[in-house]
This record gives sequence, C-alpha cells and structure tokens, in this order.
Amino acid sequence: MNDAFRQDKSGETSTIDFGFRTVNREDKQGLVRGVFDSVADRYDVMNDLMSGGIHRLWKSALIDWMAPQPHQHLVDLAGGTGDISLRFLRAGGGSAAISDINHAMLNAGRRRRDIIKYHDRLSWCVGNAESLPFDNGVADFVTIAFGLRNVTDREAAIAEAHRVLKPGGRFLCLEFSQVKSSTLQRVYDAWSFNALPLMGRLVAGDADSYRYLAESIRTFPTPEVLADMFASAGFAQIRVRSLSAGVACIHSGWKLD
Repeated sequence: MNDAFRQDKSGETSTIDFGFRTVNREDKQGLVRGVFDSVADRYDVMNDLMSGGIHRLWKSALIDWMAPQPHQHLVDLAGGTGDISLRFLRAGGGSAAISDINHAMLNAGRRRRDIIKYHDRLSWCVGNAESLPFDNGVADFVTIAFGLRNVTDREAAIAEAHRVLKPGGRFLCLEFSQVKSSTLQRVYDAWSFNALPLMGRLVAGDADSYRYLAESIRTFPTPEVLADMFASAGFAQIRVRSLSAGVACIHSGWKLD
C-alpha cells in the first residue's frame, strides 16, 4: 500500500497529502495553519498577482450562480478574509457567517476597509470545517472557495456542509481543478512551480507556503471524484461548472430534505 494511504487500526488512513509531502493526519491542520499565518497580511494581494485578477471573475461566477436574496444566510467555510461573504452581501444576500481555523486570516479580514460597512450583517468565528460550531439547518447556502484542498478530512467537511444547510439549501465549492489542454498545462506548471514561489518570496516573504499551495492543487481530487463525494454526503442535483479551461471549477449540490 502506498504510504500516503497507510491505514490505522480503525481503517482510516493515518497519513495524508500536504502538497507533495505525506504527513501524519493529525499534523496537517497545524501545518495548514502555519501556511496561512505566514501569508495572511498579503493574501488578498497575492491572489490578484497569482491569478492576474482572474480569481475575481471566478468568484463573480460563483455568486452569480447563487443569485443571493435578502432573506438568505450564508455560512462560508475557510472564509479567511471574507471575500466570498462580502460579495454575497453586495449581491443582495442577507447575512453571512465566516468560519476559518486561522485567527490571522480572520483578523486580516476584519481590518478590510471595504467590509467594515457590513459589520452588522457579518459574523466571524474560528471553526474547523470538519466540525462546525453551527446548529443543524441554519444556512441557505454553504460555500468554500479555495479551501477544501487544505482540509484534512474532506468527506467530513462536505458532510458538515450538508448538516448545517436548511432543506432546500445549497453547497458550492470553488476550487482549482484539472487543466484540459496539455499545452496550457505546461504553461500552468511552469507558472505554478517556478514563478509562484518566487513571487511569494518577493511579495509575501514566503516561498515555501506558495510552493505548498501549488502542490496542493495537483493532489486534489478530480472533478468526478469530488462530485461523488458530494453524492455520498447526501447532496442531489450535483452540477460541475468548469472555468478558464479547467483551471478552476465550481461544484454545486442541493440538500433536498
């Protein structure tokens, strides 16, 4: 058996991917927290530089697909600096709760000038996507954008999203995906593994964290496998929308009852 999938006595894998490394399952959350502690203050700037601003179009596509309404409540997992929640409120959503394991990311979000005006419709909490501090059936939407690949137990996080949704609620995951063109893949690899760590070192003072982020994209499940994970958690009417030739995609699933 590949060491990345070594099992303990309960049958659960005791090791897991952390980029291209294999680490003990119980260590991954702390390692991920360390990555985002390091880059929190420059995270939003780096998102623009890394993607050439295209992440804004992807997030707009996510919000457009949601079509928020004033009575609706969003729970945003791995919500970091609040970008998705802010977009949700600006698009007409009613309220949002931002959950993230990382204090530094949440603090960076609270300091954003463009988010302060929405303070009465936003809440912030330190929470693990695998075990959320919310009651059953409280959300019209649950989202996670560029965060699921950093979660240790992705199946547990998807199940938690299902639990906190109201019947008729919807879960959407925006994540990097599988590039469809071999030519584009070569360009994308060169950018990810050479330019991105260099940019991380120059702008955020941390090449290793951005090297991990590039590696974590390559070890994330395929869109088909992720869709199966949605189905296993009880979601229905699952749809997958490819963005930018497969560089990213959105998975959507509904909780019917």
